[in-house]
Amino acid sequence: MNRITAGRRHPLARYAVLLLALGLLGGFYTLAAPTSERADAAIASGRADDVAEGKKLFEQSCSSCHGLSAEGTKNGPTLVGVGAAAVDFQVSSGRMPLANPGAQAPRKPTAPWVNEDTVRQLSAYIQSLGGGPTVPADEQVDPAKGDKSKGGELFRANCIQCHNFVGAGGALTQGKYAPPLNEATPKQIYEAMVTGPQAMPVFNDSIITPDQKRDMIAYIVGVRDEPNPGGAGLGRIGPVTEGLVAWIAGISLLALAAIWITAKKRQAHQ
Repeated sequence: MNRITAGRRHPLARYAVLLLALGLLGGFYTLAAPTSERADAAIASGRADDVAEGKKLFEQSCSSCHGLSAEGTKNGPTLVGVGAAAVDFQVSSGRMPLANPGAQAPRKPTAPWVNEDTVRQLSAYIQSLGGGPTVPADEQVDPAKGDKSKGGELFRANCIQCHNFVGAGGALTQGKYAPPLNEATPKQIYEAMVTGPQAMPVFNDSIITPDQKRDMIAYIVGVRDEPNPGGAGLGRIGPVTEGLVAWIAGISLLALAAIWITAKKRQAHQ
């Protein structure tokens, strides 16, 4: 007993107790804390080899800009923690691999090596590095299960400032732009909301719930088939193109009228 009491009075005893407590706390957290939501996309999908294959793809096609461990370089940001959803969006839409550096990565045809399997494998590898938003399930992005009217309200409240009322896109600052949503798939629309690519803000589930995201997808997909009440859509950009067409057509008619009147007067004097 005296030996224990003496040990407790040792000047290093308090530090030993603190280290022991921290070790026990860390061990308990490791055992009790749940794994991050689908932290490894390969395990979640039942394909344990996806991470290994995805790593090979990353080293071949992405590491020159993002670093061998996705830590980032002067030519590309780190991908640790961006999640599988960001990879699926960027690669499936052709924005990555980036062809030419610029203010914004445009949508373009995908690289020859890109297909459903390679995108899944690459997404699994990036997901394994640090978690992040995952690829949504088909049910989460099914427009048929969404409410277009509610989605329209949400879209007008959060998106029209950049993407226009019907998702036709628009110009931003410093050479950036909000892209048109006509070619975006329901999955890509959802992934863009949860990852915030380019200049777009992130709309996580605390801001817009998964059901609300599906409602917005239903509106965006549905408005593509809506007729144009005025006749020609003119790109659905809005009053700018409509005013330009009206101005050009009006000036042209006035010029033709002036030429016609002048010609008539000349004929009358002859």
